[in-house]
Amino acid sequence: MIKVMAEILVTGATGNVGREVAVQLVSVGIPVRAFVRDGRMARLPEGVEVAEGDLSVPETLERALTGIETVFLVWPFLTSNGASAILATIASAARHLVYLSSSGVNEDAERQTDPINQLHADMESLIEASGLEWTILRANTIASNALGWAGQIRDGGVVRGPGIAPTAVIHQRDVAAVAVRVLTSDKHASAKYVLTGPQVLSRAEQVRMIGEAIGRPLRFERVPVQVAREQMLADGRPPALVEALLASAETRPHSDLITSTVEEITGAAARTFREWTVDHADDFR
Repeated sequence: MIKVMAEILVTGATGNVGREVAVQLVSVGIPVRAFVRDGRMARLPEGVEVAEGDLSVPETLERALTGIETVFLVWPFLTSNGASAILATIASAARHLVYLSSSGVNEDAERQTDPINQLHADMESLIEASGLEWTILRANTIASNALGWAGQIRDGGVVRGPGIAPTAVIHQRDVAAVAVRVLTSDKHASAKYVLTGPQVLSRAEQVRMIGEAIGRPLRFERVPVQVAREQMLADGRPPALVEALLASAETRPHSDLITSTVEEITGAAARTFREWTVDHADDFR
C-alpha cells in the first residue's frame, strides 16, 4: 500500500546510497527534497528539490523539514554525538524515519566489535527512543565502497589494503530499492531488515571481478595495517575514517550470512557484485 505522496526528505543525497534513493523515488513520481551542504555541488536529478543545511546544525534541518512526514537518514559522522538533537528536530515535524545502519550490529553484545558498528548500534538505540515510527536497514558491505580503489587500479593494477573478512557485498541500487519501498509504505514500522548481496566475496575476488569488467588483470595485495593506513590516506580518505575502517578490518568476524530480504521486499533478486562491476567499469579505467 503506497502512502499519500507527501514529500520525502533524503539526507546523504550526494552519497552513493542517498543519491540512488533520490533517483529511484523521483522515477516513481514521489516528491523528494534532498538535504545537502552545498546545493551548487549536489548535481541531483531533475525534479529533486534541494534544501541546504548541515546535520551538525539542527536549526538548518528544521527549515528543511517543513511539510515533511518521512525522512531517510544517513548519519555522516563517526560518533552519535549530536544525534539526539537531530532526532528531536525530526520528531517535531515528521512521523516516519528510515535509517541506514550496518549488518554488523549485534543486538546481544554490550559493546560492538568496532567503532563503526558501535556508532550504528548507538544510533539505533537513540532512534528507538525518539518517539518516531522507525525502520532500520542494516546493510552489508556496499559495493560502491570499492570505488575507493579506483586510483590504485588506474595507477598500477594492484589494490593494497588490510585483510578484511569476506562478506556478501550488496549493490547500492538494491539498498536504495528497499529504502524506496519502506519509505513509501506503512507496512514496515519497527522493522529491522538485514540486506546482503547474493554471494560472499573476499576483497581479492572483488578486485579480480573488477579486472574482468575492465579487461585488465588486477590483484589484491594484503598489507600490514601501517602500510594500509598510508595507502588509504594517500587515496584521500579522512584520517578519522581511516582509523575507524582499520579498526573494523582488524576485528570484523567471518560471516557467511546471505539474506533474501531484497527480493522479499522489492520482488527482484539482489544484484551480484559482477553486475556492479559492469555498471561501474568506467570508474576504474
